[in-house]
Amino acid sequence: MSGVWIFDRNGVVRLVTNPTRESFEQKEPPHPGTATAPGARPRVLVYLPANQVIQSYSELEQRLTELGWTRYPNSNRPDLLQFHRSENSVHLISLPNNFANLKSFHMYDIVVKNRSFFEVRDPAALQN
Repeated sequence: MSGVWIFDRNGVVRLVTNPTRESFEQKEPPHPGTATAPGARPRVLVYLPANQVIQSYSELEQRLTELGWTRYPNSNRPDLLQFHRSENSVHLISLPNNFANLKSFHMYDIVVKNRSFFEVRDPAALQN
């Protein structure tokens, strides 16, 4: 891992890869539901068959259900929203309860498990 380690006011350390001046100043993602590390460009999850940017968990759950995923009730982890393929499958998608906390690694987990149906993109590329 290369980059710069930053300590915040609470003493928590985080790694900033490819640091810019803005990455040291930015605290929250500029757009809820976009995966943005400090200094990184925001990312969005796109459902390819409809070329639809996923903007909420209700949209995501609808698309995952169409692909055979079901919501996994997990009372031990109420902070997570989980989906699984079937009772016999080891495939599990775990997401934070709040869509605004969705990060790029969550998006890529969805993409890897549904290769032909989802893609992670730069939102600026969608406007061209």
